[in-house]
Amino acid sequence: MDGNENYILNNPYYRMEPTNSYIRILHASPDTSLVDVFANDKLIAKNLSYRNFTPYLNIPSGNTNIRVFLAGRKMNPLINTNIFIPAKSIFTIAVADKSSQIGLLALSEPIKTVPSGKALIRFAHLSPGTPNVDIILPNGNKLFTNVAYKSFTDYISVEAGSYTFDIRATATTKSVLTVPNINIKSGNIYTIYAVGLSTGKPSLQALIPLDGNTYLKF
Repeated sequence: MDGNENYILNNPYYRMEPTNSYIRILHASPDTSLVDVFANDKLIAKNLSYRNFTPYLNIPSGNTNIRVFLAGRKMNPLINTNIFIPAKSIFTIAVADKSSQIGLLALSEPIKTVPSGKALIRFAHLSPGTPNVDIILPNGNKLFTNVAYKSFTDYISVEAGSYTFDIRATATTKSVLTVPNINIKSGNIYTIYAVGLSTGKPSLQALIPLDGNTYLKF
């Protein structure tokens, strides 16, 4: 358990109440260094680095002010905005885009029933400068099509197993990223996040964490 998790567990502001919700923060801004994140003036992420997620945090539902600073600073926030968090909901909130246009993207994780022997997956496009994309299997089956930057798909049901995902510019055979040997487990719910840059550094990568709606309870 890291320092950020200890901070949350020892802070009564984040103890679960009947109307509380869960959020986690994803740092997906490819040219932004470490950040600190505050929710309603409470520190919820310290020294969060690019490509990393916080744990899911219990927060009161309702209007939530999110401020993002370069790590160690408390003036001139990179982001200062309000997000409405409904009661008993789960969100991943991404710090997205290049630093010159940095902002937040809130991805709801609705409670879902996963069919027996299957998993649920979806795709989130967080790669600035990368065109709309299709996500295709080696057999040519298209899982998702024409996904635009800063958008995310609905969940679909797939068989559990090992997958290779080919991310292509929409309606072309041009692959921008191939993600091999991903173990998709029965009963789980995943979001495939494309982050980074298709031209330049840091390069395009896929993050495939387990979504909180797999296991979080209300």
